[in-house]
Amino acid sequence: MSSKTELIKEMLEMQKKFIEHEHSSGIDPQDYFTPEAGSDLDGYRQKYMELAMKVVDLAHEEAGSHR
Repeated sequence: MSSKTELIKEMLEMQKKFIEHEHSSGIDPQDYFTPEAGSDLDGYRQKYMELAMKVVDLAHEEAGSHR
C-alpha cells in the first residue's frame, strides 16, 4: 500500500492537471459528472475519491480512531 504522503502527492498532481485542463478549455459540469469514455475526465472523480478515502483510512489508522 502507498504511504499517505505518496497518495497526497498523487492527489495534488491530479488537481494540478485538472486546473490546467480547466484553464485551457474550461470544464462543463456534464463533462465532469458524466465524462465520455477516454476523455481527460473519464474516471477522475472515482480515482480521486478512492485516493482521498485511502488517505482518510490511513489517518484514522495512525490516530487509532474509526470513521
